[in-house]
Amino acid sequence: MTTLARAGAFGLLIAASAAAPAALAQAAAPAAPPGVQATTLNLSAYGETRVTPDMATINLGVNTEAATAAGAMQANAAQMTKVIAALKRAGIADKDVQTSNLNLSAQYDYVQNEPPKLRGYQASNQVTIVVRDLAKLGQAVDATVNAGANQVNGINFGLSDPSAAENAARLQAVKALAAKANLYAAATGYKVQRLVTLSEGGGYTPPSPVPMLAMARFDKAESTPVAAGEIAVRVDISAVYELGR
Repeated sequence: MTTLARAGAFGLLIAASAAAPAALAQAAAPAAPPGVQATTLNLSAYGETRVTPDMATINLGVNTEAATAAGAMQANAAQMTKVIAALKRAGIADKDVQTSNLNLSAQYDYVQNEPPKLRGYQASNQVTIVVRDLAKLGQAVDATVNAGANQVNGINFGLSDPSAAENAARLQAVKALAAKANLYAAATGYKVQRLVTLSEGGGYTPPSPVPMLAMARFDKAESTPVAAGEIAVRVDISAVYELGR
């Protein structure tokens, strides 16, 4: 090999050696961290299932008036004792009866251009009861009214164990969310790569009480009709999806 040939071979070797680290460095370049500069999709959805309630709560009580505060409280206590006894006879357990309000207030008569005149005192005692056998709901209301309850403020239907209904609503929510993500991805020319985050907001919340009118003593023999119907259990979820081409 001539001197010129050796020089050419040496130069080629140097060039190849210099190019090798550059190629190696390019091949070993670290990938971008997950989520950095990624196209993401933020969505929310909900699932809802309707079920028949298996329990109800009712707020009821006794209002009494008397010339003195002590008289109003004594009359109220006597009447409320009868109401509590009627609830027990109707099958309502002690744990399902809770005092929710106790109030004593002065009552005045107002005449224009004259100072208020004390008329007497009003005592109010209200309890919230839980009825776990809805077949006895109307009878329980009748029993308390016949025993002296003169206020029934509202009824609220619910579930003693909402977990099954919640899980059914969750499954619906996830299906709805996935369908929505695929729809948006296809419409924008992307594909869903992965689910990044998933969060749930809220869950089962008992419906608001249905107002009932204050009741006087019942004269009819038939039980008060109360229809439970259905209640909705809703679960809201939100998620972040990563999209790719």
